[in-house]
Amino acid sequence: MRLSKSFFYTLREYASDEDSISGNLLVRAGMIKKSASGIYMMMPLGLKALNKVINIIREEMNAIGSLELSMPALIPEDVYIASGRRETFGESMFSLKDRYRRAYVLGPTHEELFAAAAKMHIRSYKDLPISLYQFQTKYRDEPRPRFGLIRVREFIMKDAYTFDLDLEGLNKQYMDMFDAYKRSFDRMGIDYVIVNADTGVMGGLLSEEFQALADIGEDILVIDDANHYASNIDVAPCILQGEKSTEEVKPMEKVFTPESKTIEEVATFLGYPEERFVKTLIYNVDGKLYAVCCRGDHDVNENKVMKLLGGNDIILASAEEVEQTTGAPVGFAGPVGVNCPVLLDQELTLMRNFIVGANEADHHLMNVNLSDFEADTVADLRRICEGDLSEKGGPVRFAHGIEIGNTFKLGTKYAEAMDLYYMDEDNQRKSVYMGSYGIGPARCLAAIVEQNHSEKGILWPKQIAPVEVGIIIPNTKDEAQIEMAEALYTACQSAGFDVILDDRKERVGVKFNDMELIGVYARVTCGRGAAKGLVELKCIGDETPRDIPASELVAELTRIFAE
Repeated sequence: MRLSKSFFYTLREYASDEDSISGNLLVRAGMIKKSASGIYMMMPLGLKALNKVINIIREEMNAIGSLELSMPALIPEDVYIASGRRETFGESMFSLKDRYRRAYVLGPTHEELFAAAAKMHIRSYKDLPISLYQFQTKYRDEPRPRFGLIRVREFIMKDAYTFDLDLEGLNKQYMDMFDAYKRSFDRMGIDYVIVNADTGVMGGLLSEEFQALADIGEDILVIDDANHYASNIDVAPCILQGEKSTEEVKPMEKVFTPESKTIEEVATFLGYPEERFVKTLIYNVDGKLYAVCCRGDHDVNENKVMKLLGGNDIILASAEEVEQTTGAPVGFAGPVGVNCPVLLDQELTLMRNFIVGANEADHHLMNVNLSDFEADTVADLRRICEGDLSEKGGPVRFAHGIEIGNTFKLGTKYAEAMDLYYMDEDNQRKSVYMGSYGIGPARCLAAIVEQNHSEKGILWPKQIAPVEVGIIIPNTKDEAQIEMAEALYTACQSAGFDVILDDRKERVGVKFNDMELIGVYARVTCGRGAAKGLVELKCIGDETPRDIPASELVAELTRIFAE
């Protein structure tokens, strides 16, 4: 690739419409270009880096015997209606009609189609196990695309599916895929953790996520370093800690709390710490109202509430619904006398004489105890806090992560929805056990940049670098420099390196800056030493460049990239 004759550009200024380091650097390096909100073009160098990520994943998939195929992106809507997921995906699914007014969607995921494909093969227990995968474009109508390639509307996903006789077979193929994922991310040089996760719209028996550690990550990770434990905060259980209060039970008392609605305001007004309060939030879960109570200094975990109730959708009740249920404006709800089921966080069983809303404007109740109202359910409903104990017993810390891969044990959910069965040895009809596995290659690319950059540009791991070797001619009028650069360019190409030759009529400083911005792994400068047969070599991670004989360059590069 000769830059003087190639499609190559960089931007000096920060991209004002990019809100992440990776998005900014990839745009400025000319690797991606936004065409609409959440939709990006992959430019030549960006595509080269993306393909390196894809090739690593493909090699690991092939190594475990998974077979590659390709599914359509345009799918009849009936497929998702049959599996029960059309309503679950809702407005996040792009939908359209053909000229005959038949309804189609742009596939957000492909479990249903893989199940249909498997039906073409699976008849008997002798036809299992099988493993299939693809790299395919997915479409999801994100309400708020952001962070460059991290949250987009159109993206390539490597999704894989396994099919087995039983849970034991599923567990084996799951671990094969799980280990292949670990090898893939290790080869990419990504710093990641594996966390327990919510099965979400996928459903099934188990979900685990591979999370690249990054400050910009939208997911909050709960990590117990002492016990090598990690979980997504949405599913991290809270262990009941502390002793039950032995405080003498006091009579309940209503107090006037004018203009004090929040826990902080009431605590300040009454002069009590927030942990003496119980907050009551009214939620609408699938059209039914519930009062959810937790300690004043903690937060409700909405995911736990929804899982407890088996719901699909949870939102805070409207002001009108709150008033209808409590008889008071928002800010004064409490469990005593509320007109809906009451769900208590388990921590409240340790408390006595706590303070709650009185279900009356400008009033709260003091010295409330569990005997003063009836709770419909007591469960773990709060969000874990830093310093709490994990289920493994150690204190937890929080970190942010970018989800780059996930694995699901689906069980028989989709097989039964899609009529996927086999006949066992006794000629009995049995459901197929499925696993689902996904990696976002472009997210991997963004995570790599988030974790590997400087003020001047991208610091690619050498196995991902779209340009392994960048040869610079500082003075395009110097015949010795030109002759040496041309010879090295040809030699590096013959040795199989991804190489560019910067033969542009630009200042050498511009060339150096561009090489750093795009993340050239090994920069070779054919400068003043050319007349003596020397070149200057500087790799990512080197503090200073070094001179080596030009005749030894290819051998030295081969050694570096073989390490």
